[in-house]
Amino acid sequence: MKIELQGHAQPRFAAVKDAFARSFEAGEELGARFTLVEAGETVVDLWGGFADRKRTRPFDEKTLATVFSTTKAVASLMIARLVDQGRLDYGQTVASVWPEFGQAGKPAVTIEQAISHQAGLPGFPEPMEPVEWFDWDRICAKLAAMAPMWPVGTASGYHPITVGYISGEIFRRVDSRSMGTALREDLSGPLGLDVWIGLPEAEHGRVAEIQRPSALPNFGEINEPTKAAFLTPWSAAAGKSPAEWRSMEIPSTNGHATAEGLARLMGALADGGWLDGEEILSPALIAQATRERIRGQDLVLPFVMSWGAGFMRNEVEHPWGPGNETFGHSGWGGSCAFADPERRLGGAYVMNKQSTQLMGDERPKRLIEAAYAAL
Repeated sequence: MKIELQGHAQPRFAAVKDAFARSFEAGEELGARFTLVEAGETVVDLWGGFADRKRTRPFDEKTLATVFSTTKAVASLMIARLVDQGRLDYGQTVASVWPEFGQAGKPAVTIEQAISHQAGLPGFPEPMEPVEWFDWDRICAKLAAMAPMWPVGTASGYHPITVGYISGEIFRRVDSRSMGTALREDLSGPLGLDVWIGLPEAEHGRVAEIQRPSALPNFGEINEPTKAAFLTPWSAAAGKSPAEWRSMEIPSTNGHATAEGLARLMGALADGGWLDGEEILSPALIAQATRERIRGQDLVLPFVMSWGAGFMRNEVEHPWGPGNETFGHSGWGGSCAFADPERRLGGAYVMNKQSTQLMGDERPKRLIEAAYAAL
């Protein structure tokens, strides 16, 4: 499908625009957007295609994409801001702010272990109703009562959904607001960022329809943690309307954003923490939040992973260019957001045609590689 890309790219990034156009021509995209921010300046912002499966609604600069696990980069920033404000310490126990979490052998689990997927709670092995995911307090109570599925701190095992409830409840216990409310009041609203955790109904009309893949991702060897995380009939929310799902807050999986909003946010983290004259995170905290907490074969994902305090670190799998200091997060089906402090570069890719990739989707990878070649 030949489409006319909208937006702009500085002339040195012409190869990025060409690579993006080729993805559409090859039928790999329905609608998508890619944005790069360098040293605080938006140097690439391109979009095109359609926001619906019937191809009647253009994917434009106002279109919101569901970014799934790319939301975790935003959640990690929100926790980091509490640490920066002196209201939380990565090394303190989860139970120190959420006493109930100390049940079932978890009194010593630290904040940094929990948000770097080491707590052994990747999903619920015991049967439950998928509609229960819509009940925040119920899920948090289940996580507090659950025993870890492996010895805490010995390995990471990706928590696709549960880590959002863990980080969200830690945030709520410290701040009293929900994470999505604080994001809206402290960052998105004042700084004009089109990034949401919990989407108000008035914004639902801007959301792109998702074209799901026809196959499941490759999970590698299937074990009990992988089953609990991804492969039970209750491993994800179901039983309510898409509108109810969009409106609820799951800081791990149901963020909605534009690529521009995410790229500006990540661009700030790549540039000393400054966004439009506001310091959203101190340089010391950026370094602390992105320092490696654990590295090794993940027990849930088929990858060797390096985790910061909730951020994926680039240096093992390199989904986002060559930088070893680069960090961010990928989302199911292709989306991603990243920050490269060495080059003061932030970027994001969002789309509505999902691939089967859990990380390292070839579509954004090609755009990012073309961008780095132009730097």
